[in-house]
Amino acid sequence: MTVPPMFPGFDGLMTLSRREGVDIRPTLLRVLTDLYVQTSVHSEEEQRQFVELTSRLIDQVDDTTRAVVRARLSIYPHTPKPIAQRLGLLPVDQDRLPLAAAIAPTASPSLVPDARPPGDIEPRPTSQLTMQPADAAQLNDMFFAANAGERAQILHSLADTPLKPAARIYSVRAARAIQPLEQAAYAADTEKFTRELGDALILPFRVAAQVVGDAGGEPMACAAKALGMPGEVFERVLMFLDPTLGASVNRVYRLSRLYDNLDERAALIMLAAWRGTAVAVTRAKYRPVLYEDERQRGRAPQSQPRPAQQPGAAVARSSSK
Repeated sequence: MTVPPMFPGFDGLMTLSRREGVDIRPTLLRVLTDLYVQTSVHSEEEQRQFVELTSRLIDQVDDTTRAVVRARLSIYPHTPKPIAQRLGLLPVDQDRLPLAAAIAPTASPSLVPDARPPGDIEPRPTSQLTMQPADAAQLNDMFFAANAGERAQILHSLADTPLKPAARIYSVRAARAIQPLEQAAYAADTEKFTRELGDALILPFRVAAQVVGDAGGEPMACAAKALGMPGEVFERVLMFLDPTLGASVNRVYRLSRLYDNLDERAALIMLAAWRGTAVAVTRAKYRPVLYEDERQRGRAPQSQPRPAQQPGAAVARSSSK
């Protein structure tokens, strides 16, 4: 079997997985998934190979690995339909329904068959998978790198993922923050608005600035939804905080519509990702010194030549004369 370039070293890993006493299949599945979601566009051959390789591993790994892979592919907008069905992200009986149509927030209800009775409510995912800092950073980078349509798809799919959302902001704390945020928006004071938002959502200033400064506006919608900001207040914030955005009626209307349809759970999952990203950056900044670095540091004083005479010896000798 020919392995595509996007899966380098796969043959060696498969050989290692066949050795007695070594089970590398969970790692193999995670590596394949990570490599696949790093690119938004895949050829038919790459997609076919990913489906073939992943299908062989999904049923051979533990539940924890399967849950991690399911969570990552559930927020990836181009997951192959067979794998999405295999992981329970798509109903198996909807073979003719494309994945994009199944997760698009603007899809017409008449195009999606609904087998549930009209009064039934779709159950929420029961598993609560806590994001590791690296996974949170990956979700954050994927979201900010996506365009408006892809962001809408990500937010729509996040509501049904097993990822654990952040806890709701305490109602008194949220209500106390909304008025200062609106006043800062009226004054177009971006720095004050950013600080107020970071304090309310318990985010460092750097992350809050990324949310406020994003030109698309979707992160701001998530932040406001996590705070429980009323829709009319959110619209006023959009119009006054950024004059460029406020001057575009279409953009304000698009974000207002997105805000109305945005699920609170999706917004809280993004809040959890932003907090996890801050932890990942902090860990990288204060990386422990490697053992090799310590060993090299310990050798450095030994490599310096010992002086022929001790400092101050010449001074003492001259004074004795």
